[in-house]
Amino acid sequence: MRRSKKPGYGSSGPARTVAAIAAGTCVAALLAACGPSAAPPDTGSATATPPSASASGTTNGTTSETATGAPTGTAVRPSATAGVTPTEPAPSATSPSRLPSPTASGWKTFTTSDRDLTFDYPGDWTVKDPAGTSPLGGMFVEVLNAAGKPMAVLQTKVVTGLECVQQYPFTVLDSEPMTVLAEKGVPNENVPRFMFETRGDASAPARTPETIAAYGITMIPEKVGTLECPIFLLFRWPPSGAMFGAVYDPANNATPVDPALPYLEKAKRYADTGEYRNIRRMITSLRPAG
Repeated sequence: MRRSKKPGYGSSGPARTVAAIAAGTCVAALLAACGPSAAPPDTGSATATPPSASASGTTNGTTSETATGAPTGTAVRPSATAGVTPTEPAPSATSPSRLPSPTASGWKTFTTSDRDLTFDYPGDWTVKDPAGTSPLGGMFVEVLNAAGKPMAVLQTKVVTGLECVQQYPFTVLDSEPMTVLAEKGVPNENVPRFMFETRGDASAPARTPETIAAYGITMIPEKVGTLECPIFLLFRWPPSGAMFGAVYDPANNATPVDPALPYLEKAKRYADTGEYRNIRRMITSLRPAG
């Protein structure tokens, strides 16, 4: 469900694997302020290298028509509003009525060719499988909207060895737990969650290595304060990790606002669009196949 939250900070915690989808096709560190370290526990130690942005392939996964309902899954200088208590009440996993409504109809269901994961997507969107080569042999699936713009990438067997060494002003635009992807025996605070988050300078006119917004699934708990480590788009999925999301890009993500607005303000406005609601429903529908 939708959540507006002021910038926050976590000063402690495990080493973080920082991974994201750049322009919907590449696996890369979101921010430059990351240095090498040991990989997080239980995720292995191999490092994923960026696949080619121009890679393409044929559809090998399975797509079926479905009448789906709610998603299966149950997100520089500090801004002047840092530390202000949000006026909107915190979301609850038991309040589905507050979820933003998707706008597309005729949804379909896609299952990866390894029969491991399934998700729902708008019927006029396209799933490309494979969309490139995964260095460790995992799935690499790209979802395009009706205009052929990349909306998200799903990739498995993804592991990097990067650690948070610098924090940035941040905002959580949207966040929701995804208990269907939780590992058995893992504490509730470490359950994967869908998020739409920002990092960096709220006045920056365009995306930079230090100012960025992204949506997808993460395993890092939400923080409270003024600063946070780089965005983390990775969750544990045997035998290593997986990701499903993308970096917000006004060139791909249709945002009907004044082009002169700062990059992070555009991201905030995008969270109110029908396209974003469809992306959110799609990503939060990710679940084990079968």
